[in-house]
Amino acid sequence: MMANACMISQEITINGKKYRLTLTDQVLSDVRRLKALYNAAYEDPESFDEVSSAISNTITQIATAVEPAVSDSDLDGLIQAVMKAVDEKSKETEEAKAKHLEDKAKAAKKPTEKPKKSKK
Repeated sequence: MMANACMISQEITINGKKYRLTLTDQVLSDVRRLKALYNAAYEDPESFDEVSSAISNTITQIATAVEPAVSDSDLDGLIQAVMKAVDEKSKETEEAKAKHLEDKAKAAKKPTEKPKKSKK
């Protein structure tokens, strides 16, 4: 199995129980998919039966990124915490990209100064 480019571990506490979440590219993708499925079910409530299986499968997939195995009673809180963690990481990544581009633009604007000749 290949290592993921983005692997960040963090601790999440749900109902007093500690879980370790590994945010991988796959988890990030699963969270985006889950949000899209939630939006689809919200926008078209009649389609809920069709997407509920996909929602359930995606939640199960996300839960596999957590150790120890999550209990059913903690699953909802865990999914909310994972979604929040992914949102925070995405925001940090976007801010870092914006700062990098800003720094790059500033560096490009700086005029190159020629060293001054010293008078003897």
